[in-house]
Amino acid sequence: MSRSKSRSAARLAAVQASYQRSMESTPLAQLLHEFHHHRLGAVIEDEEYNEAEVAFFDDLVSGSVAREDELDAAIAARLSVGWSLDRLDKPMRALLRVATYELLARNDVPVKTVINEYVDVADAFYDKREKGFVNGLLDAVAKDVRG
Repeated sequence: MSRSKSRSAARLAAVQASYQRSMESTPLAQLLHEFHHHRLGAVIEDEEYNEAEVAFFDDLVSGSVAREDELDAAIAARLSVGWSLDRLDKPMRALLRVATYELLARNDVPVKTVINEYVDVADAFYDKREKGFVNGLLDAVAKDVRG
């Protein structure tokens, strides 16, 4: 599998892990273990999960957990007046946190790649309007955190 496909799989899995953590308060070590052994590259209910770049997945999940307050502040700063993070549903918050972490901490990945990848992740869960929201918000966050 190509590196880009394994990183795409890692991004999707990281958003799923972040969402699961927000729903169940799963401890980080347990969450990583569960994904390593039961999700990444597994077949669940006849759906095959792509092999993910594990170290990249671990960084996205661990980093977005460790820096959650900083990420939330960066996201909230770019929401429209009258909107708060609490108004976003949990899957959207998970997606934006992981994406914002990648923008902040992974300067090895170009901004355009990060934005396009998370718009693709949004496509798995949302309609066109939400994809546009993800694109615009991440573009604004990228300008803040990467200049």
